[in-house]
Amino acid sequence: MSQAILEELERRRAAAKLGGGQKRSESQHAKGKLTARERIEVLLDEGSFEETDMFVEHRSHDFGMDQQRIPGDGVVTGRGTIGGRLVYVFSKDFTVFGGSLSGAHAAKIVKIQKMALTAGAPIIGLFDAGGARIQEGVESLAGYADIFLQNTLASGVIPQISVIMGPCAGGDVYSPAITDFIFMVKDTSYMYVTGPDVVKTVTNEVVSHEDLGGARVHAGKSGVADGAFENDLEALSEVRRLIGFLPLSNREKPPVRDSYDEADRDEASLDTLVPTNPNQPYDMKELILKTVDEADFFEIGADFAKNIVCGLGRLDGQTVGIVANQPQVLAGVLDIDSSRKAARFVRFCDAFHIPLVTLVDVPGFMPGTKQEYGALIKHGAKLLFAYAEATVPKLTVITRKAYGGAYDVMSSKHLRGDVNYAWPTAEIAVMGAKGAVEIIFRKEAGDPEALAAREAEYKERFANPFVAAGLGYIDDVIMPHGTRRRLIKALKTLKNKTQENPWKKHDNIPL
Repeated sequence: MSQAILEELERRRAAAKLGGGQKRSESQHAKGKLTARERIEVLLDEGSFEETDMFVEHRSHDFGMDQQRIPGDGVVTGRGTIGGRLVYVFSKDFTVFGGSLSGAHAAKIVKIQKMALTAGAPIIGLFDAGGARIQEGVESLAGYADIFLQNTLASGVIPQISVIMGPCAGGDVYSPAITDFIFMVKDTSYMYVTGPDVVKTVTNEVVSHEDLGGARVHAGKSGVADGAFENDLEALSEVRRLIGFLPLSNREKPPVRDSYDEADRDEASLDTLVPTNPNQPYDMKELILKTVDEADFFEIGADFAKNIVCGLGRLDGQTVGIVANQPQVLAGVLDIDSSRKAARFVRFCDAFHIPLVTLVDVPGFMPGTKQEYGALIKHGAKLLFAYAEATVPKLTVITRKAYGGAYDVMSSKHLRGDVNYAWPTAEIAVMGAKGAVEIIFRKEAGDPEALAAREAEYKERFANPFVAAGLGYIDDVIMPHGTRRRLIKALKTLKNKTQENPWKKHDNIPL
């Protein structure tokens, strides 16, 4: 092979790696952002990246585009490893045509999506782009739809993770929306279907990019994002951490990691976690951190619907998904947002063979016209549906309140919970004692002393876990300090659990 050919290859590689050039790369850095290739270097194991389609260029001839061709066409695609495990990645390059999507650009992404699906490995998309390439018209729109189709086909088969690291607007937002997790970077990223200018034209609202679709909006208000990080480095490091909890595809079980945390460890402080005053809050995250291996908990949607906590941890090295009511926020009540958040997480865990641990302290569903007009019935049913259809091992611990329909919904024995425990402080009833007595004995409403006596009687009868345990709805009443040990033992017994739902083309979850 002649030296000239080798030199030509190296020249072309160097040109492709430059993207939009040094000046535009420096502009990225000035905004606090890494370039597309720098992001891949941070995300993947050192030296593991193998690029595909480095030399692809767009095919447009309109509006002078035939004079502007840059190898790679605004997206870097390929595969590599995270912790030695295979992943596929595409990283949009804002330095090339603002990362805008052309037909060729879309074809590169679709190609890597198909490769990931065939190989059975996660795909991670790094977004930093200005939407469709207007010069290509319908071809760019067709490219979006091709990507959306692959996202949909891959859903539940391989983990799909989207990291928004710059602008993400118009058609660009729907691919992340279909994926399993969306993470954003504070101050440098935003997502919206229509930008501030269009909003002003159509609705007369004046709003900034940040207030319309910034990381704080989507991580805290809309729930579109599952997390917001301080900068590119933190976001990419956390994605690496997340991948460590997940299986590569639905064809395998989640990875089991060596744990230095003793499986039979007791945690004496849990015996006093629940206050004696039933109306006093406590932090459910304390229970989570003291139960999982090495207090390592990857929370999902930490800033949204804080009355429910969702995330991934490990028990004796085995990945588990944790869903827990949070008494510190709205007394842990279930509402529209918490139901949506938890339902989606439960379905993700079920799709990828991740056992579910549910920690229950729930006073019921949120009352009020705002919730009812917002379709709480349908949204609450999503969580109910998700738990009912899940066939992974399901472990439940009731720590305090489990009232009304919310008791049923939170992975109860009646929804095929495999192992259901309660702490001695658990109360399982239709409603709290005061409300129940006011209904049952309404004729005695004018006699406070009589009502107080009735309330004490009701508490004696129902403010404990033993009625449910006597019916077999609770498998055992356990000491709080032994929660970790009991969960690990139960999880081991369910290692080879098999359970199937009736055949169907697909279900019709109440969306």
